[in-house]
Amino acid sequence: MSDGEVRRVALTVEFDGTAFKGWQWQPTGERTVQGALQDAFAALPGRHGAVHAAGRTDAGVHALAMVAHCDTTSPIPDEKLRLALNAHLPRDVAALAVGTVGPDFEAQFSCRYRRYLYRMRIVRGRPRGLALDRSRVLMIHRDLDVDAMLRAAPRFEGRHDFSSLATQETRSRVRTVHLCELRPELGELRLHVAADGFLRGMVRAIAGTLIRVGMRSETPDVVDDLLAARDRRRAGPASPPHALYFAEAGYEPWSPVRSEVRLAERLDLPR
Repeated sequence: MSDGEVRRVALTVEFDGTAFKGWQWQPTGERTVQGALQDAFAALPGRHGAVHAAGRTDAGVHALAMVAHCDTTSPIPDEKLRLALNAHLPRDVAALAVGTVGPDFEAQFSCRYRRYLYRMRIVRGRPRGLALDRSRVLMIHRDLDVDAMLRAAPRFEGRHDFSSLATQETRSRVRTVHLCELRPELGELRLHVAADGFLRGMVRAIAGTLIRVGMRSETPDVVDDLLAARDRRRAGPASPPHALYFAEAGYEPWSPVRSEVRLAERLDLPR
C-alpha cells in the first residue's frame, strides 16, 4: 500500500444478514458483508486493504456490533470517514463507529471473547410479529417447557470439548463458555451465549438442543450427556440462522457486568 501514510482503523458495524451470503467475500460474486464494506472503502480517496472481522458470520446471520479493521491511506478523520462509508454502504449495513487504532490491533486475533444472541418467540395463540419479524426471530408454533430450558442452558457453561455441537470443524473443539443463559425478555425467549471462541454452528446447535428440551423430547440432563458423548448426533438440529445475532466482540477479559451494559445499550433494555 502506498500513496500516503497508512493507518489502521477499527470499525463497529451493524448489518441485517437477510440478503447476504455471510460475512466472507466470495470470488464467485455472491453478496457479502465484507464485500459491501470493501466496495464502500474503494469509493473513497486513498488505498485500502481488506476489511477483517472479529467473526465470520454465516448466511442470514445479523450483527448488532461486529468489530472489523482495515488499513487505509485515507486522510479523512475518523468520524467523517464513518459518515463517508455510510454514504456508500447499502441500507442493510451501517458503520456505527470508526476509530484509528494501533498497527498491532487485529479484530479477530486481539479478541478475547465473542457474544451472540438468539431470539425465539412462542406464537401459539399469540401471533404478534409473524409477518414483521419473520426474518429476525424464530417463531415457535407450540408451547414449550420454558422452565426446563432455563435449567438446561447454564449446563453449557465452562470449559468443554464441544464436538457434539461442531459442524465441519477441523480446529480444536475445546472452548470456554462464559455465559449461556435463556432469558424471557420483551415477550421473547432470548438465548445469550458468550465464549472465548465458537465452533461453526455452535450457538444454533445450542438453541436447537434447548428447543428439544422445551418440547420434552429431552430432559435438561441431555446437555451433560451430549458433551460427554462428543457426537454431533446427540445434540439438537441447528436452528435457523435468521434469528442469530453477533452481539459483541470483547477486547478485555470477560466481565459479565461490562458486557451486560454494552448489550443493554444496543437492545435498549433497562439496566
